[in-house]
Amino acid sequence: MKLWGAKRARKGRATASAGGLGRAERPGLEVQIHPADIRKNVRYLFLSRGQVVSMVAGTLALLIFLCLGVLLTPTVVRGLFAKHEYDALQAERSQQGLRLQALIDQFSGLDERGERLRTELQKVFLAYGLDDDESTGAGGYPFEPKEAPDSIYSGVIQRGNELSAKLHEQIHVLGVFVGEAHSFESAYQDQVRSTPSVKPLPANSFVLTSPFGQRVSPFTSASESHSGIDLAAPSGTPIHATADGIVVFAGRFPQQQSIGWWRYGNLVVVRNGNSFITLYGHCDQVIVRQGQRVERGDLIATVGNTGWSTNPHLHYEVRRRNEGEKFHPVDPRIYILDHRWDDQERLLIRARSAPQLQGYDPLPRLFQR
Repeated sequence: MKLWGAKRARKGRATASAGGLGRAERPGLEVQIHPADIRKNVRYLFLSRGQVVSMVAGTLALLIFLCLGVLLTPTVVRGLFAKHEYDALQAERSQQGLRLQALIDQFSGLDERGERLRTELQKVFLAYGLDDDESTGAGGYPFEPKEAPDSIYSGVIQRGNELSAKLHEQIHVLGVFVGEAHSFESAYQDQVRSTPSVKPLPANSFVLTSPFGQRVSPFTSASESHSGIDLAAPSGTPIHATADGIVVFAGRFPQQQSIGWWRYGNLVVVRNGNSFITLYGHCDQVIVRQGQRVERGDLIATVGNTGWSTNPHLHYEVRRRNEGEKFHPVDPRIYILDHRWDDQERLLIRARSAPQLQGYDPLPRLFQR
């Protein structure tokens, strides 16, 4: 490798001095490549100054790029790790959101259960003739929900705090109601035992086919007062006394004395203390006899299809007498405390506000003795 620019320059000057038309060439770089075999020709590579400058500039650019790469590599690596950590935090935040929502759902479920318990206790108060509006728990025990801290979950957390405060209030109110009901049961055990508070048929053995109140008669298609409830069940299903009492009638009521009561078919009537009379109609087999004392849960008859009946079922009535009044029909479902009806809440509202049933058959004196 050697410089050949000077030689070419001298030659150019000579040419210029000779003819005046030549021009001096810029110096460059000559690269000679000698093969290992001396018999082969030497190869020459001529680079101009521009080419040399370009090569040097390219080399410097490459070196600068490599240096920047070395300097920036830790930052890129840290960025990659930061993205991985960010993705992990995002996944963890999503899981926390799901856990929070699951807790809210549990709170909502507890709130619904609390409302159902409140309804059941209202039924107990109504069955015992108590006024829950006069209870010390009627006013409630309001709890102020805590303020949620600022975060992306503030709304969910605030909802949870509100439900938590409501649950605390419900627990206190239910505690008061349960305590008052327990105190009443302890002080008036005879009255409690004579209150018809259980279902007359085994659980899951019946279907409500006709509720209490006005209905269309299946025989005359006219509107009539239905003073009890009809519970359809297979023939032979056992019927149990719903409260302690004395059997005042067992059998078929004489047709000549009352067509209405004769239509009940085989009938059992139990006098439950001074406040209630329960009636079990359309029975198949009557197990008890008149004058017999029965206790809640005793077998008294079986389901049948006697009297004016379109299918095997039990016609069950509860008649209540307040002090100084005659016995009048009340909706038996209010007093069945061991079964939850689909329209439980509306049932309680109607029981509190609806007027007494009109147009029903009054009890014969035989049943009231």
